[in-house]
Amino acid sequence: MIQTRGLTKRYPRVTALDGLTVDIGPGVTGLIGSNGAGKSTLIKLLLGLAPATEGSAAVLGLDAAREGDAIRARVGYMPEHDCLPADVSATEFVVHMARMSGLPVTAARERTADTLRHVGLREERYRPMGGYSTGMKQRVKLAQALVHDPSLVLLDEPTNGLDPAGRDEMLSLIRRVHADFGISVLVTSHLLGELERTCDHIVVIDGGRLLRSQSTASFTEVTAALAIEVTDSDAHPRGSDAVRAALAAAGVTAAPTVGQLLEIEVTGAEVYDIVRDTVADLGLGLVRMEQRRHRIAEVFEEAQS
Repeated sequence: MIQTRGLTKRYPRVTALDGLTVDIGPGVTGLIGSNGAGKSTLIKLLLGLAPATEGSAAVLGLDAAREGDAIRARVGYMPEHDCLPADVSATEFVVHMARMSGLPVTAARERTADTLRHVGLREERYRPMGGYSTGMKQRVKLAQALVHDPSLVLLDEPTNGLDPAGRDEMLSLIRRVHADFGISVLVTSHLLGELERTCDHIVVIDGGRLLRSQSTASFTEVTAALAIEVTDSDAHPRGSDAVRAALAAAGVTAAPTVGQLLEIEVTGAEVYDIVRDTVADLGLGLVRMEQRRHRIAEVFEEAQS
């Protein structure tokens, strides 16, 4: 869907993208980076809205430098900033955007009604958007990106300004864009947890450079480690310390992480029995015992170090 080779964008005082080479396939892909990492700049280059300093980018097989108009006809774009006219209704605005994309009047109106219903806007779609909440405005921006039935949508920080419930609803809508309509998605965010549970593939950039690109499953794959959490007791005010010492005496390595959580190296099936028996012998409570999974945040931190 997207291919970049040595893509670089320099401004007078900053390099926004620095030799970025990455391939992005179909599905839902998350583009992770802190503010200023180059995410919005990459989207502008992919849409042909800004020229690259060096390198190349292709979207749906089209050259972003020479075929921007053709790319924008087949791609939906949801900008990060608030860009909706306050005195226009959602229906009027999305119909206008559909017409701009080349749909005939009747088709534009039909598609607008269907798309606004899909994103959860019903009677309120006839009211001026100046009175909309942030969540409603984000839904309108998503609708206008989808109304012309693109092959790919680029969503720039779609959960910005939303409360936790609003973020969950938006992330659910993003999943459905691909699951229900087969439209591929590139979604940017600086909130790692959002993309970890939403995307099939993760691309991590920092300072305009690629840090990592791989499937979400491989980012969060089960490791050969066990995480346990124990309670304290009168005999052992720091239960995790007591468990760690007893396991060390039994030849099992355990490392503290957060609070009473221990991460234990699993060298064989017998480790599970040793851990269980150790906690029981010490008279402590076992709050949880589970296989350890990576979090994207940890991988991101490792790549930066």
